[in-house]
Amino acid sequence: MIRVGIYGGSGYTGLELMRILLRHPDVEVAALTSRKFKGQPLSETYPLFEGLTDITFIDASPAELAAMSDIIFMATPHGEAMAVAPAFLEAGKKVIDLSADFRLRDLDVFAKWYHKHSVPELVQRAVYGLPELYREAVRKADLVANPGCYVTSAILALAPVLREKIIDPATIIIDSKSGVSGAGRDPVIGSLFCEVDEGFKAYKVNEHRHSPEIEQELSVLAGSEVKVSFTPHLLPLTRGILSTIYASLKKTLSTAELIDLYTDFYKGERFVRVLRKGLYPNVSSVKGTNCCHVGLSVDPRTNRVIILSAIDNLVKGASGQAVQNMNLMCGLREDAALDMIALFP
Repeated sequence: MIRVGIYGGSGYTGLELMRILLRHPDVEVAALTSRKFKGQPLSETYPLFEGLTDITFIDASPAELAAMSDIIFMATPHGEAMAVAPAFLEAGKKVIDLSADFRLRDLDVFAKWYHKHSVPELVQRAVYGLPELYREAVRKADLVANPGCYVTSAILALAPVLREKIIDPATIIIDSKSGVSGAGRDPVIGSLFCEVDEGFKAYKVNEHRHSPEIEQELSVLAGSEVKVSFTPHLLPLTRGILSTIYASLKKTLSTAELIDLYTDFYKGERFVRVLRKGLYPNVSSVKGTNCCHVGLSVDPRTNRVIILSAIDNLVKGASGQAVQNMNLMCGLREDAALDMIALFP
C-alpha cells in the first residue's frame, strides 16, 4: 500500500481528499496534519467520517510527515507550501501542491499576483498537473502543481479550439460562476449564508489570481501570448463551476463539426465528456465527480463560438484532480477511486 500524508488537512480540500482516498484500493492515509485541530479525530471535525476512519489530526513537522509517507498532498494556503516543499523533496517524497505556489512559471508574474517566491529553483521543476494535457510529464514528476478550479474549467473548454487554431485568441471572454465552497472553510463575511442566499454577484473583477494562470496555459496551447477577459461570479450553491466562454471563429464551422473536433480531441479521456448537440452542462450533473462536461454551439450570425464547461470545484477543480495526478505519479490506474456518479438531485 502507498502511504499518503496530507499536510494541512482540515479544510474542504482535505475533506475531499479523505472522502476519495478512503475508497482507494491502493493507498492508506498515514497522516493528516492540522495545527488548529491537533489531537482531534477527523470524525469530530467532519461527522460524515464517523465509523469510517479513526484517523486523528496531528501537528507534525515536514520531516516527521515525510517519514510516515510515500506521497504528500499539500493542502495549505498560498505561500505555505513553498516553505515546506523542499523538505519533502529532499526526503525523496513525491509531492502534489493544491495551492498556487508552483503553478506560475514566470516568477515576476507570481510576485505581481502573490508575493516574492522563496524557492524559485523549484518552480521549473514543478509539472503543471492537468493530466489531459500533461499526462506523461505528470507520470515522471516528483512535484506537481495542481491547477486552480476556474483554470481547469477554462482550459479544458478551450484547449481543442486553441490547439487547432480555430478561434482568434484575442477575442476570448470567460464568464465563470462558482459555488461558495471555493472560498474555503474559514469564516468570511462574503461567504455567510445570509450574504450569499438569493444573491448572484461578480467579484474580483479584473483582479482574480486565476487570470495569469489561465493566460499562461492558454498561451502554451495557442503558441503565442494570450490575454483574456475573465470575470468570476459567486452562485448561491455549495459546489460547482459553470464557465461560459465566447470567442470569434477564424473560419466557418458548424456546431456539429465543432462537436466532432472536441470528441476526437478528448477521445479516450475518462473525465472529459463532450455533450451532444443541443445539450449543455449543468453543475448538478457533475457534483461530487471528477468529470468535466463540455457543451458547444456556433452562432452563425456573429461567427462566434460559445463553449460551456461544468466541473465540481472541489473534485476536478481540486482534490479529485490531485488524486488523478497521484495515480499517474505512482503508476496506478488513473481513475482509481474516482469512478463516482454525480450526487443528483
